Amino acid sequence: MALEHAILVSLLEQPGSGYELSRRFERSIGHFWTATHQQIYRVLRRMEHEGRLAVRTVPQHGRPDKNEYSVTASGRTALAHWLHEPIEPESLRHDLAVKIRGAAFDEPAALIDEVARHHRAHHERLARYLAGELRDFTGPDAPTPLDPGRELQHVVLRGGIAFERMTIAWLDDVLATLHRLSAASDTAPPARDEG
Repeated sequence: MALEHAILVSLLEQPGSGYELSRRFERSIGHFWTATHQQIYRVLRRMEHEGRLAVRTVPQHGRPDKNEYSVTASGRTALAHWLHEPIEPESLRHDLAVKIRGAAFDEPAALIDEVARHHRAHHERLARYLAGELRDFTGPDAPTPLDPGRELQHVVLRGGIAFERMTIAWLDDVLATLHRLSAASDTAPPARDEG
């Protein structure tokens, strides 16, 4: 997927400025796609130049006017083409997994702090996802029934929640394994020099 497609989806859900779009990436689209402010603004300008986005100036009181982007017919067509194209299943590139395997050639205990840091980060992300789910989809202020667009947003968020829970369970297993190997190496007799 290109950043362009994530932008088209977000702006079809609700037109907005580059700043508002960046905030959406931080708050919800970031569950499955990340982009910097600079990347977003660069792609917005390109898509406007290509005719996939329209921009209108919106006056603001006490602040500079803002540019609000919306999707044109050309942008909708581009998204529709992409939605009908097959995509390859994603491969997971996981630096931490390579480090864990590499620990066999060093001290496994040396990775405990790093894995614990990842464990905390995934717990924090899961907490944000669950709070967002309560706020936007399941809490007392959430609209019911959800419209199809919101239903699809929720199912993507549920995928993120499931992924974080799976990752936390895996990291629990990794930490237990590292602690067990560390304890075993502490009690192992020193290697004899066959020299």
